[in-house]
Amino acid sequence: MAAQLLKARGIRKSFPGVKALDGVQLDVVAGEVHALLGENGAGKSTLLKILAGAQPADEGAIEFEGQALSPADTPMLRQRTGIVTIYQEFNLLPALSVAENMYIGREPLRNGLIHWSRLYEDAGKVIRDLGIDLDPRDAVRSLSVAKQQMVEIAKAMTVKARLIVMDEPTAALSGREVAQLLGIIRDLRSRGLGIIYVSHKLNEVKAICDRFTVFRDGRYVTTGAVADATVNDLVRHMVGREVVGVKRRASGVLGEVVLKVEGVSRLKAVSGTSATSLSDMSVHVRAGEIVGFAGLVGAGRTEMARVIFGADPCDSGTVRVLDKQVVLRSPRDGIDAGIVLVPEDRKQQGCFLSHSIRHNMTLPNLGRLSKMRWFVDEAAETRMIEEYRRKLSIKMSSDKAAIGTLSGGNQQKVLLARCMALNPKVLIVDEPTRGIDVGAKAEVHQVLFDMAAQGVAVIVISSELPEVMAVSDRIVTFMNGAITGSTPGSEASEERLMNLMALGTRPEAELALAA
Repeated sequence: MAAQLLKARGIRKSFPGVKALDGVQLDVVAGEVHALLGENGAGKSTLLKILAGAQPADEGAIEFEGQALSPADTPMLRQRTGIVTIYQEFNLLPALSVAENMYIGREPLRNGLIHWSRLYEDAGKVIRDLGIDLDPRDAVRSLSVAKQQMVEIAKAMTVKARLIVMDEPTAALSGREVAQLLGIIRDLRSRGLGIIYVSHKLNEVKAICDRFTVFRDGRYVTTGAVADATVNDLVRHMVGREVVGVKRRASGVLGEVVLKVEGVSRLKAVSGTSATSLSDMSVHVRAGEIVGFAGLVGAGRTEMARVIFGADPCDSGTVRVLDKQVVLRSPRDGIDAGIVLVPEDRKQQGCFLSHSIRHNMTLPNLGRLSKMRWFVDEAAETRMIEEYRRKLSIKMSSDKAAIGTLSGGNQQKVLLARCMALNPKVLIVDEPTRGIDVGAKAEVHQVLFDMAAQGVAVIVISSELPEVMAVSDRIVTFMNGAITGSTPGSEASEERLMNLMALGTRPEAELALAA
């Protein structure tokens, strides 16, 4: 029987107004990938921070390789013990090289100075041993998200990790990159490492994990073998009820063209970014229609959305709302034209994490909530917050709490509420359910359906093809900054969309029929 690495018992943690963990437990053995599952707000992230030494538990005991861990341990001490956490938001310094990030604070020295050749040699050995395609001298900021994930794993190996905690490791990866990461995880498991794998993508859990533990509302629910549970079993344990995925039903009757984009091109990337160049892109969306944008990473979906919203410039092309051309020099112009965007990275681009839920939800609407021009009507502001809290089932102890204390799903709902309150003509949501649980995902989808039913033109961008197909009336495919096709949602299949996304063509049989 494999040796036990981690044993946590009776872990409790409370924050003002919230009991985050109520006596939970978790066991991990060497050479296993252990899934930690639960809805947003179930307590997973809190336990990960306690294991990492970033927060102390109020009560409970943690043993690692048979030794009791002190609640006073710092993250550095926990790393030296052998517990390394790779968070969803990477802990890397973009301006430094891969090797410097791997050994930061532990660089090899010679005569009191960094021994650079030894640093690159040691980093290269670890990278080659993992079978990763990385140059130790490359700056981290030049790397894709997938390769940054690999740097975090390589960094963990330099501290002789025995237990690696991965929080939503594939949230921003493409299918090919996910396959590569899962291959590395299998290799780490074969070396006898323990891995805690936190993910809302249950198909990945089935593919890579050996056992699972489920939390619900801060309490321990159950532990079991992944092979003995179906995806539906895991969902029931997580939410305590059956969750039925809602598929968009075509209304059959769409309104006038609300958004018309013609000939959008951009020859150069936006200054300071690696954004994809755009080539003669045109798309339209009608009132009550949901149009999905599908494409591989770097295809230009997000860049197109940002141009439509006014967040990024373009070299040529026009944007019309209700047949009126609009000039988009900033997001303010987009909002004034009736266009709103929920960005793909809610923490970096959408939320003011240290500010209150109240301020995050109402900020763009303060002009409508003012009295005597200069003062905020706090009563009207409170009514608005309460209205959307009920509509979207936002779980919060108080609207004065920092939005950063909310789960990912509830943060996403606050951003949706912010946009809904603007009464938009066009709603663009980029990766609307990234990093949120199955229950919240169904609720977010229903919000999109309700917005379309009210006559809003909706654009949904998602890296998950099943999600795009489930919510869209029509799917526009992108590749290398160009549009490669438009497919009715009722006729879409993953094979057809992948051909358009990866090859820029329809399947051969379909081309033969069209000839």
